[in-house]
Parts: sequence; structure tokens; C-alpha cells
Amino acid sequence: MSFSISGKTAIVTGAASGIGLAIGKQFADAGANVMFADTQEAQLVAELGEQADESNIRYFAGDLRERLTIANLLSATIDAFDDIDILVNGARQVVATDALDAQDETLEQLLNQSLLPAVRLSQQVARRMIKQGEGREGDGPLGSIINLSSIAARRTHPDLMAYSVASAALDQATRSLAVALAPHRIRVNSIAFGSVMSASMRDTLKENRSFRQDIEAHTPLGRVASPTELTETAQYLASDASGFMTGQVVTLDGGRTLLDPVSAPMH
Repeated sequence: MSFSISGKTAIVTGAASGIGLAIGKQFADAGANVMFADTQEAQLVAELGEQADESNIRYFAGDLRERLTIANLLSATIDAFDDIDILVNGARQVVATDALDAQDETLEQLLNQSLLPAVRLSQQVARRMIKQGEGREGDGPLGSIINLSSIAARRTHPDLMAYSVASAALDQATRSLAVALAPHRIRVNSIAFGSVMSASMRDTLKENRSFRQDIEAHTPLGRVASPTELTETAQYLASDASGFMTGQVVTLDGGRTLLDPVSAPMH
């Protein structure tokens, strides 16, 4: 089975830097039409300025927490490439939380940033995929939606309560959407990653260099992966090679979630 996505059209959010940017570039190099979407227009221009408006690359700047922005993103993608076959919900934010502070609004912030835009954009893209599929014969997939989640949904940290809750909610949204969209031949999967050099990890490590040693020590493969190591997993989920796979949360963490942090050999 081929991993080919050549000729397909993908929207990738959170695509101005880090993992979203790496996925968008991987897809474009693989022959897909790619709409890179992010709030950071300056970064999009810096990364894609010389390539934008080429045959298979465009970019869109806007706040996807706004419903009108989502509609505008779809319109821009359809105007440029006609169809939408792949959606990668890569926009995410990692923010520390004080779990005992009743005034802390981080949970609302991360649900509004990481969960709701992904769900709303998935709904609108799915409607477009269904419309595109009208009259198409066969039982092959019509579209693929991929959410970028985190191992924080299962392995949390006391300072990352909001991020963990938002990640767990996104995993459940993946499963729910997968069941709802399966009759329409639209697949929905998630990549839960850890120990991967995202833009947020890079920024944090600049200020806390000792964190990297801690992460590597608790990752069985003993290193932090580059963003490009996640892109091939994303391409697999986007391609027909994973045509019978839906509702799955694929873990990419170098084995980090396999470790028991308690050193005592007892339960």
C-alpha cells in the first residue's frame, strides 16, 4: 500500500513553526497541495514567503478561535486548490497551571486554543469532504483528519493540569468524530507525542537547559526526537495506507509513557 498523498490537498494549522511547519513541508515535498495556517503571519512569511503562491503552497493567517476565520480558511483553500482531502489540527499551546488557584483561567484558555478550534474546523472540513464525495463510487476513504495531541493526556504533571485536560479532551474528540464520520468514509486519528522538539519545547529549553537531561533520562530511547520524525507518521495517517484505521491515538514518544516514575518495585 502506498503512502502517497500526491495531488491531495491538506490544511495544516499551527504551521508557522515547529511540528506543524515540519508536517506542512513534508506534505508539500510529497506532492500534496498545502495550506499552511497560523495566527503568526510574520512567521508564515518568513518561512514560506519565497515558496508561497507556488503550485502547491499557500498560507493563511488568522485566529481560528473565531468562527468567521474558520470559514475564511476553508474558502481560501477551496479557491486555491478546489478540494480538501486532509486536515491536520496542529495548533496547540502549552501553559503552566496552578491547580490550587481558583482564579487561574488557563484551563479555559487551552480549551479555547487547542480543543474548540480543532473540533469546529474538523466539522466544517468534514462537511466539505462529504460534499466532495457525493456521487463518488466505491468504499475507499474520502478524507483524513489528524489531531496533534500529547502524552500529557495519560501522563500528567502537577503544573500542567490544563494542558493535560485539553489533550485528553482532544483524544476523546478524535474518537467521537471518528465514529460520527465513519459512515461518510472520513477517518479521524490522533498523534499523541512526547519527547519531540516542538516549538514550545524549544522555547522552554532555552530558559531551562537542565530540562532536556531530565526528558532524555526518562525516555527509553534516550533522546529528544526532531519534528521531522513525526511527519512520516502524519503522512501515513493522511494516506490510503491507513485506510482502515480510524479513532486511534498513535503514541510517538520514544517509549516515555512505558516508564513507571516510582522507583520502588511495588504497587
